[in-house]
Amino acid sequence: MATFNPKIALKALVQMRVRKRPFVLSHGINARCNLRCPFCEYWRTPGQEMTLDAILAMLEDAKYFGIGVYNAWTAEPLMRRDLPEILRHAKSLGITTSLITNGKLLSQRVHELEDLDYLSVSVDGIKTYQEIRGVPLEPVIEGIRAAQDAGHQVLMNCVVSRKNLGELEDLVGLAEELGALISFEPLHVTPEIEGNVWDDMVIGDADLPAYRRSVDRLIEMKKEGRPIINSLTYLKMVRDQRLDFRCHAPEIVLHVVSDGTVMSCRVHKEPLGHVSQGLARVWESSKKRREEIVRDCEGCLFFGYVENSLLYDFRPEVIAHYEWM
Repeated sequence: MATFNPKIALKALVQMRVRKRPFVLSHGINARCNLRCPFCEYWRTPGQEMTLDAILAMLEDAKYFGIGVYNAWTAEPLMRRDLPEILRHAKSLGITTSLITNGKLLSQRVHELEDLDYLSVSVDGIKTYQEIRGVPLEPVIEGIRAAQDAGHQVLMNCVVSRKNLGELEDLVGLAEELGALISFEPLHVTPEIEGNVWDDMVIGDADLPAYRRSVDRLIEMKKEGRPIINSLTYLKMVRDQRLDFRCHAPEIVLHVVSDGTVMSCRVHKEPLGHVSQGLARVWESSKKRREEIVRDCEGCLFFGYVENSLLYDFRPEVIAHYEWM
């Protein structure tokens, strides 16, 4: 299991509670993807990407600003040839590095990721994986094994939808077989995607009994000590489709998209400024607007936002059982 790092925890506490600044820089590192997942909006509108020099400068600014974790994700980070140099620069600044990938290129590039601290791979099904993602699962599993052989602990991320409801328990079994961790979060419907995509994937009223049974089983497995990183508090929110937390995502995570625009969060996507203005300046100038966005938000169940917001509020069960950094 992931281990508690008191040094990172102390730095995070000082940054967020004392300095009142976010601790994580979540960077949409590029605008391209090698998959065409129907429920994902990021590959549909490829835009500009920051140059390597601009990213390195942003990381230096991030260090000065107090960022402790750099998370590279979306659309597919491994499609950037200069990713190793970016991770290396972050590490040289004392910033913890994290990567979220679909895993398709992992076998080919894992040998370049020696400066990576945390690795997450999206795995949303076993038999249903190809239907959901459009490619076979086997190369992704090969990539996970290659990453483990290279010394990486792997987290498998699973987005729960109507298509994979019957495979959640089997996915936990797969994680155990591979020696990986696993997380679950419900599908988030985005208005950018139209048509019948959501008809096939969203949990409807008729699906609720099976959905609740499946998540109840995850709760049981969590209590059994299986490698599920989510807290029981979060899993119960997912099961009940009920938000019982105060969102602190904008206080925890600084969200930057591929062209360098600083956004409010993954849900609202409201531009707050640009990294070229300086992170501190964007942060201070957007304070009022960020507060308004949180106040008016109906909420989401992205596990990174929810679990870390619960940690921010010192919820005991989450502190005890949320097992990722």
